[in-house]
Amino acid sequence: MSEHTAVIGAGSWGTTVAALLAAKGPTVLWARSPALAEAINLEHRNPRYLPHIRLPGSLTATHSLAEAVGDADLVLMAVPSHGFRAVLGDLAGVLRPGVVVVSLAKGIEHATSKRMSEVVAEVVPGHPAGVLSGPNLAAEVAEGQPAATVVALPDKDLARAVQDRLHCETFRVYWGTDVIGCEIAGAAKNVMAIAAGIGDGLGFGENTRAVLITRGLAELARLGVTLGGQTLTFGGLAGVGDMVATCTSPQSRNRTVGYDLGRGRPLAGILGGMHMVAEGVKTARPLVELARAHEVEMPIAEQIADIVEGTTSPRDALAALMNRPAKPEWDPALLRGLPR
Repeated sequence: MSEHTAVIGAGSWGTTVAALLAAKGPTVLWARSPALAEAINLEHRNPRYLPHIRLPGSLTATHSLAEAVGDADLVLMAVPSHGFRAVLGDLAGVLRPGVVVVSLAKGIEHATSKRMSEVVAEVVPGHPAGVLSGPNLAAEVAEGQPAATVVALPDKDLARAVQDRLHCETFRVYWGTDVIGCEIAGAAKNVMAIAAGIGDGLGFGENTRAVLITRGLAELARLGVTLGGQTLTFGGLAGVGDMVATCTSPQSRNRTVGYDLGRGRPLAGILGGMHMVAEGVKTARPLVELARAHEVEMPIAEQIADIVEGTTSPRDALAALMNRPAKPEWDPALLRGLPR
């Protein structure tokens, strides 16, 4: 791989990753808004999403997709799952052959219940597709606080090449090949973070949060392994690491949505006051549909999908979960995802 990278999407996480990359090599950040691209170039900061962070002078922003990817051999898609296919479709005509596409999104496509790498395979076939996932709260990474993540691609050599592109002294990058596991973990943990936030908003304590994190982890692992992921992935950065960060941090958008729901605020009002996307809201129902299609039980995710659709209340959802039949803690199906 050469050293030209394009980051598509100038939200907080896309901007953060672009800043890390620009410190090491040529990087272009695509912003949907021409005004935002201009501000990044002139002020060397993102006034909408990371106003307190000074961006490298070497980082270039543009509103033109063709300009963004013209020289790129690596494209990082920092576009939310609900807009991922449309933007990728616009990119299809300007991507050079063989360019690696890595998703930074943590969601499931609403209409199809597809993972983002599956969308890449459909929209731009022939381009290697992977995912970057981990406990990565954008503001902390942008501030240079110690953090880590995992990049997964089916080809281990490509995974290592992307690892090398991103790895730096404040951002430790691991590589792997379990794209399925990392994508399911990243998408499902956002739904579970809504559940954890609801528990906090209802006034419950550490026991309740610990149960929701632990049983939520079991749900996403059960689905991930059924789809072909590896059990160990869910005990790593993309699994338990991201779950802990997203389910406990006040910076987590999904936990914040859940907290406000638990406090009795209507979802429309919560989302109307946010200028960043909480992926778990749109991912809950397609995640449940994906699980049902593969006969996988995800009771927490099902209740969250019902809550965000307004067909149940947080307290009724909690009662439904607590009144489920008693059963063994461990699902033997998870053993299928262990290395042999």
